[in-house]
Amino acid sequence: MAFYLSFLFVLSALVNPHTNKVDEEICLNEKEINLHKLLNNYRTDNNLAPVEVSSKLTKVAQAHAIDLEDNYEMDDDCNPHSWSSEGDWTSCCYTNDHKNATCMWYKPKEIANYGAHGYEIIFYHSREATPEDALSGWQESSAHNPVVINTGIWKKIDWKAMGVAIRGSWAVVWFGPAPDPSPKPDLCQ
Repeated sequence: MAFYLSFLFVLSALVNPHTNKVDEEICLNEKEINLHKLLNNYRTDNNLAPVEVSSKLTKVAQAHAIDLEDNYEMDDDCNPHSWSSEGDWTSCCYTNDHKNATCMWYKPKEIANYGAHGYEIIFYHSREATPEDALSGWQESSAHNPVVINTGIWKKIDWKAMGVAIRGSWAVVWFGPAPDPSPKPDLCQ
């Protein structure tokens, strides 16, 4: 019976590789741990609860940070919320008019089987992104700061999960309204 169930799991993953992905161990580097801490300190300073780090949203953040670092070219048509065709995901062009917002919202479900839509903030630095620069950039951004501190259209949303990634010039954070029951990521060895 166990073999049969195992076979069905593998077969279903082959038929639709995005629905039953086995959660591999996700870890955070020191910059990512610091970024998570800085974001939660900023939220606490604004009388908001800290947001738990999520393995599933971190998986998405790390995948996107790597994709941006390796494949994204600054473009007037597709902003950095876009995804290339160079990975195990559906590629898409996120336009500045937000008409293709599902390009972003559905990535956590597609990539990590996260139980809700996800919302991404991105920071770019011409050299190397640091947690401090990323936080400062988001604080100064009229589009990103409200996501972090739940103001404006984000006021009624209670973030239950956060994924973080820093790769090269890019810092990527995902927020989600559903808790992530998977084990929390540890420090990478």
